[in-house]
Amino acid sequence: MLEEAAEMRRSGYQVVDAIVDRWSALPDGPPWRAATRDATESLLHGPPPEEGRAFGPLLQTVLHDVMPLAGRIDHPRFLAFVPSSPSWASVLASFLMSGYNVFQGTWLESAGPSQIELTVTDWFREWLGYPEGAGGLFTSGGSAANLMAIVAAREAAGNPERGTLYMSNQAHGSVGRAARIVGIDPDRTRLVPTDRACRIVTARLREAIRRDREAGREPFCLVGTAGTTNTGAVDPLEELAGIAREEGMWCHLDAAYGGFAVLDPETRPLLEGLELADSVTLDPHKWLFQPYETGCLMVRDVTRLESAFRIMPDYMQDADWGHGHVNFCDRGLQLTRAFRALRVWLAVQRYGVGAHRREIARGIAIASRAAARIREERELELLAPHSLGVVCFRFRGREGETGPERGGTFRSSPERIDDLNREIQDRIVASGVAMISSTRLAGRFSLRFCVLNARTTDEDVQAILDRVVELGRELSEDPGRPA
Repeated sequence: MLEEAAEMRRSGYQVVDAIVDRWSALPDGPPWRAATRDATESLLHGPPPEEGRAFGPLLQTVLHDVMPLAGRIDHPRFLAFVPSSPSWASVLASFLMSGYNVFQGTWLESAGPSQIELTVTDWFREWLGYPEGAGGLFTSGGSAANLMAIVAAREAAGNPERGTLYMSNQAHGSVGRAARIVGIDPDRTRLVPTDRACRIVTARLREAIRRDREAGREPFCLVGTAGTTNTGAVDPLEELAGIAREEGMWCHLDAAYGGFAVLDPETRPLLEGLELADSVTLDPHKWLFQPYETGCLMVRDVTRLESAFRIMPDYMQDADWGHGHVNFCDRGLQLTRAFRALRVWLAVQRYGVGAHRREIARGIAIASRAAARIREERELELLAPHSLGVVCFRFRGREGETGPERGGTFRSSPERIDDLNREIQDRIVASGVAMISSTRLAGRFSLRFCVLNARTTDEDVQAILDRVVELGRELSEDPGRPA
């Protein structure tokens, strides 16, 4: 299993060359490919070999049969869900992370890496506007960060027997999952309605809290969102923090998608109130251009994390170096942890905060121009106010008409417009032009895209809108389609 240095260099260069070749040719290929389980099993399944094989042919299998059968999430026209667009410096950091294989659970075993994590989380503290004494840790992503925040909230509340949690009906699915893991019964998890802008209705929230208190339940945690997955909506953060303070509840804000938009001066006012929360989820693998599994949880009083998670068994006594020497295992779920903070540290040092700020602003501007066109196009319709980089819309035809005159003009049913847009999406994805996703808003089928990639241009997005209109007209005029 041990290889000679020359062979390590040779195979390492092959891998780097393969990644650079992929990045260089990325815009020329499709943003998404898939395969059925039958196809992948026939291609890739089999018993493990007793003896090893040469690296070259194995690499070719990976490059030709494995990696292509996946979404190219960093493709400039992959606009589905919430994409990821890692910088080259962050990829190199990942290479170093694996090669050095640092154990970053304790200061004893990772003094330098732990200092980098303290430094980077302090950058995040300053960007959020958190006070001295705030801190956090890197996680695998927003789902893990949300889980740890709810654990910290429960412990801060004294682990209430009838603890009740509140979130909007637009909250990320990981919040409900975290509540289940933590042991909050579904009948004590409240989904609060949202308004037409998909923001939590605070009057309904107050009413839900009042009713629960009267019923003997114990409201302990309020979860708001700064950049919902569905529409990019930002809840009224300052008001939520105020309600939580009045009610003696923990305020957690899931800013996995939108949090780093605080770096853009024009967008920062939208996110006022993040600094008031007890905890904030951030995902550097979204708008800080990092590889996947680079998440973060920040807490206004970092000792709350340590109160919730610190356990010091006898076999760990050597790792207790005293105050100031942070053992990150004391702040979260993992003892064995990778050196994730290196990715952010190297990328920010290499490109500067300004480059990241400009790319965030550029993505928001591209989405804003797309939304402006949709508002102006007679045949397109915005289904929610665009927010951050997310745009939700549909093809509706001319004033809702999606078919030729047949003995007089007719208007399509809502179901037919849904079916039409579903077919538009299917054809765009199947053609390889772009990868866009869909959602439902107020019961209506919505096309949706999210601009986050540093490679995505105005031309990419406008071309997708062109294709939506073109397909909408073509499918509407098809005499074989039922009215």
